[in-house]
Amino acid sequence: MKSDRLLSVLLLMQARGRVTERELAEQLEVSQRTIHRDLEALSASRVPVVALRGSQGGWELDKGWRTQVPGLDESELRAFLMAQPRVVGNSRLAAAAESALNKLMAALPGPMREQAAVMRERLHVDPTAWWETGEDLSMLSVVQDAVARERQLAFDYVKADGQRSARTVDPLGLVAKGTSWYLVARGATGLRTFRVSRMAGAAVLASGFERPPKFDLAAYWARSTAELEGRRRRFSVVLALAPGAARMLALRSPTSPIEPPRGAAIPDGWVTLRADFDDQEFARFVVLGLGMRVQAIEPDDFRRSIEEEVRLLAAQVPHQDAKNPRATA
Repeated sequence: MKSDRLLSVLLLMQARGRVTERELAEQLEVSQRTIHRDLEALSASRVPVVALRGSQGGWELDKGWRTQVPGLDESELRAFLMAQPRVVGNSRLAAAAESALNKLMAALPGPMREQAAVMRERLHVDPTAWWETGEDLSMLSVVQDAVARERQLAFDYVKADGQRSARTVDPLGLVAKGTSWYLVARGATGLRTFRVSRMAGAAVLASGFERPPKFDLAAYWARSTAELEGRRRRFSVVLALAPGAARMLALRSPTSPIEPPRGAAIPDGWVTLRADFDDQEFARFVVLGLGMRVQAIEPDDFRRSIEEEVRLLAAQVPHQDAKNPRATA
């Protein structure tokens, strides 16, 4: 609706200061002609929008003119920004959350608005989960506090192999990935990523630290996850699955739908997926666990190994006659 778009234009101008028609059009996904008409409508409604010409020109609100919403103190602001919606994959909820955040940012006093912008730079939400798992997030509030106040953080860290070590780091930002939280921090050996659920005894220290110049949390996370994916060994298989089994598999391993290979006999209603596993043994474990709800199709040697495993299992099951001698009487 036009009224909603006009409010969005107003809030974006209030939050960002000077903006161009192109920037507003890209943000709101409309044409520049539409934005120009919206700005004229705001002006006709006695909203003091000012057009500035030249290479550095654009549109801005008259100095001192602001909409108002109830104020927040520093702790409320930090809690709001650190609790960004976890379901950012939902486009409607993400749009509503962004609209609410724009309203908040627009109404904040100048110094607090700058502080809010800094906080947002230090939180990146990645909506895709590697797999669903229970997470111990008892240390999360302590870690959030250290990130927000730029104080060093001390904690014990337990690696995947069970080794425990004491760490003291400069906490640079938090990343939410699915149901998991990660701390990006600078330690004695450089930038590292720590899983919050593996932290224990976290404590915020009195000493502060100087952030690396031009550090970009989202860019660092993108690079580090790409490097991790590149190092991980992958074993790819093609499977046909019942719909319920396909949903279960998607929680454990990356999958993508594909067309059934030519000549493959797929039961009606089943789906064909390409699934990636860390190694062949884990693939065997998962596929055999799905029982009669899955068929291995490719590669051929993997399919044959599954068929042989099923044959051996069937051979171990006692025949009905052996269990019930009366059956042959």
